[in-house]
Amino acid sequence: MSNTDEARNLRVCQRCVMDTSDPSITFDVDGVSNHARDFDRVVRPAWHPNQHGLTLLRETIDRIKAEGRGKEYDCILGLSGGLDSSFMLHAVVREYGLRPLVFHVDGGWNSETAVHNIHVLVERLGLDLYTEVIDWNEMRNFQLAMFRAGVPHLDVPQDHAFIAVLYKFAEQHGIRYILNGGNIATECVMTPLQYFYWGTDLWQIRDILDRFGTLPMRSYPFSSVFKHKVFLRFVKGMKVFKPLNFMPFSRAEAIETLETEYGWKSYPQKHFESRFTRFFEGYWLPTRFGFDVRRVQLSSLILTGQLSRDEALLQLSRPAVDDDTVAKEFEFVAAKLDISEQELHSYHQMPLKFYWDYRNQHQLIRMGEWVWTAMGLGRRGGAF
Repeated sequence: MSNTDEARNLRVCQRCVMDTSDPSITFDVDGVSNHARDFDRVVRPAWHPNQHGLTLLRETIDRIKAEGRGKEYDCILGLSGGLDSSFMLHAVVREYGLRPLVFHVDGGWNSETAVHNIHVLVERLGLDLYTEVIDWNEMRNFQLAMFRAGVPHLDVPQDHAFIAVLYKFAEQHGIRYILNGGNIATECVMTPLQYFYWGTDLWQIRDILDRFGTLPMRSYPFSSVFKHKVFLRFVKGMKVFKPLNFMPFSRAEAIETLETEYGWKSYPQKHFESRFTRFFEGYWLPTRFGFDVRRVQLSSLILTGQLSRDEALLQLSRPAVDDDTVAKEFEFVAAKLDISEQELHSYHQMPLKFYWDYRNQHQLIRMGEWVWTAMGLGRRGGAF
């Protein structure tokens, strides 16, 4: 899908860089988008990167330590090797003395940089690492089914596995506190649901696998959104805590700290610790569906005072991934999935499909999200 003609007519928010490539965007009379207004009205009041936040953070840390006394672990933390989970691990262990069970989900797409970052953090902090390796044949089957379905939310196979394994480990080890790297500082702008549909809609997942999958999914860790949002939280008493929202968290300063303390290596873009996500977000999504996720990421940094709008626009004037890298990644992804480059190209050119083209729980999940938000327990996007 070419967006050259459309790009000339895109309307851009006057405060951030979200534009009309987001189908749900709206503007006020001053040209300010609903994303910027939402930040002022909803997000900023829930954000505490100050002394008040540090007090709340200390109170929660003390509670986690007290409940975990005498146990091998007092909390659980998933480590991807990306910036947010890496800095969170550093902070809660070095600064606050927590004893997390650290786990990693290997879905077959780890970059060399991610492997390095995970290793140096765990080694330097003296922690054990639990790694759950997803059966590659099943992961490949799931990924190909998503390609064949023609939908934009191709990262669901990785994302769903991470969430499911997180709660499985917590349940197995009797751990009540789950530390999550989601944060307002770098993720306060929500991605459009049309492109980043809920990865826990099992009706949709089952429908796509039934139509386009070729293997039985015997070991893949499926998990219902209602299990981990309702049963495990309200029946089992599990609690999700996002410590980065209660401390000053600057992307640039976090990178500098991790590089200095651990020899951690930075990525060109958020979520690029996965080679598949780099291919999907850096190339596939903008060229097939006309949406550049950097607009979400950079707008979050603008609204939280970490980046100027002019600098963000300059970054957006350049492609996320250069042509040479695209060619190499295209070849790599096709080979990894054991298909020809021609077959992968055919998926790129097929008619566009979206979540509503398949069986889904959209209305039910949307209702649950409304209740969840009203109760102050968080909302879609994972920032808080």
